Amino acid sequence: MTERLFEGADWDFHTLQRITDACEEVAFKDLGLDVYPNQIEVITAEQMLDAYSSVGMPLFYKHWSFGKQFAYHEASYRKGLMGLAYEIVINSSPCISYLMEENTATMQTLVIAHAAFGHNHFFKNNYLFKQWTDADGILDYLDFAKNYVMQCEERYGRTEVERTLDAAHALMSHGIDRYPGKKKLDLREEEKRAGRRRQHEEEVFNDLWRTVPKGASKTRSAISLERRRKLLGLPQENLLYFLEKSAPRLAPWQRELLRIVRHIAQYFYPQSQTKVMNEGTATYVHYRIMTKLHQQGRITDGNFLEFLGSHTNVVFQPEFDDQRFSGFNPYALGFAMMQDIERIVTRPEDEDREWFPDIAGKNDVMGVLRDVWANYRDESFIAQFLSPKLMRQLRMFHLHDDPEERAGIRVDAIHDERGFRRVRRELARQHDVGYIDANIEVIDVDLSGDRRLILHHHVIKGAQLNETDAKRVLQHLADLWTYDVALIEVDANDKVLREYVVSPRPIPAAA
Repeated sequence: MTERLFEGADWDFHTLQRITDACEEVAFKDLGLDVYPNQIEVITAEQMLDAYSSVGMPLFYKHWSFGKQFAYHEASYRKGLMGLAYEIVINSSPCISYLMEENTATMQTLVIAHAAFGHNHFFKNNYLFKQWTDADGILDYLDFAKNYVMQCEERYGRTEVERTLDAAHALMSHGIDRYPGKKKLDLREEEKRAGRRRQHEEEVFNDLWRTVPKGASKTRSAISLERRRKLLGLPQENLLYFLEKSAPRLAPWQRELLRIVRHIAQYFYPQSQTKVMNEGTATYVHYRIMTKLHQQGRITDGNFLEFLGSHTNVVFQPEFDDQRFSGFNPYALGFAMMQDIERIVTRPEDEDREWFPDIAGKNDVMGVLRDVWANYRDESFIAQFLSPKLMRQLRMFHLHDDPEERAGIRVDAIHDERGFRRVRRELARQHDVGYIDANIEVIDVDLSGDRRLILHHHVIKGAQLNETDAKRVLQHLADLWTYDVALIEVDANDKVLREYVVSPRPIPAAA
C-alpha cells in the first residue's frame, strides 16, 4: 500500500520534504520537466505583505513607495477586503518559492507543484527568460543594489537619493531594451563593474557637450545633426539608458542608480509578455501532479476534493455580461489552451488536423507542450494555438467600437472561418507589448539652442497618452535631464496630434 504524504490539514517541515520529493518524482518521470534547484521558504502573512510591497523580491533597496504599498495592502487585508496569494516564486537559481504558513498540507502540495515545478520549469526554459534575465546573478545583484543605495544615502543624503529613485521609477517602464543585444546580461559582472565608469563613453560624452555649435550655418547644422544623433545613439527608446549615458548634469552615483533601476526593469520584462503562458504552464503542471498523486494513493479523496475546490476558483472565468468580468483570467485562458493542446495531440478532430497539422495526432503531449513553453510568448502562443473549438467553448466573439464611426458598437467576428481568425488575431494583439505599450523615443537634442530634449510618441489607432500622467512623468524626465523636455505625439503619417513641453524643477538648496 502506498504511504500517504500526510494526514489531515497539519504539516511540518518533514512533511514538506516528503511532498517536494513526491512532486519532483512526478515532474521528472511523468512530465519531463527541467528546473532550477528549489529553495522553499515558509513565511507569515505579514512577510507576504512585505513581499508584495517589494514586487516579491527577497532583497531590495529601501524606498518610501514600498512602505506605502505595505500600508495599503496591510489595511486591506486586515479589513477583509483582499486575500493573500498562496505563494510567491522568484525567477532565480536556486528558484525561491515562498509558501504561506496558514496553508493546509493539501494547499502546500498544490503550491509546491505550481511554483517549485511549474513556474520553475517555465523560468528556466522559456526563450525570453533565457534572453533577458540572469537567474544565477539576480540575488547577488539585488544585494549589491541594496548596499549601494544605502551607501549613497549615507554620503549624499536620503532626500537626494529618493529624488533620483522617484524619477527612475516613474520612467521604469521605458527603461527597457526590447530587442536582444549582442551579449547576455551578466549581473555578477555588473556588480564588479559598479565603481568603474566607462572611460571611452565618458570621453565621448564630454566631447559632445564641449563641442556644442554656436551660430552655426545651415550646412554646419545639418552635419552636426547627423553627428550628434550618432554620438547620442538616437533614436533611443530606452529612456533610462539614454539619461544614464547622456544627461549633462547627473553625478556618477545618480547614473549608477538609473542603471540599477533599468536592470531590475529588464529582469521583469519577460514576465509582462508571458502572463498567460506562465500561469497556464504552472496551473497545468500542478493539475497533472496533483492528479497523479491522487491516482497513486499518496493523497486522499478528501485532499483531492480540497485541491479541486481551490483549482476551480483559480481558473474561474466570468462571462462577458457578469459584473465580475474584467477581461480574460490568464490562469483560465492559459490552462484551457494547455488542455486543448493535449486534446489536439491525442484526440484530434478533422478541424484540428486542418488548423494544426504539425501537432494534431502526434501523441507526444509533453514533448509538444515543452516545445511550446520554450519557444513562445503570449502573443505568438495565442496566435498559433488558440483553436476554433476552444473559441466556441469560451463563447468568444469580437466587438468593433471606433469612436470615429457613427455606426456604434457592432459584432465584428463570430464563429465562422473568417471570424475564428479575426478573434484569434485580435486577442493575440491584446498581449503584444509592441502594440499595447506606448512607443516613445528620444529623437533629438537641441544642442545649438536651449538643449531641449525632444521625444516622439508614435500613436497607434488614436490611443494618445493621458495628459495628466504624461505631464507628471515628463516632469521626472526633465528633472533628470535638467533642461526642457518636449514630447510630440504623432500619428502614422507623422502628423502632430499634441505636444507637451515641461521645464525642470529647481533643485532645492542644501540644508
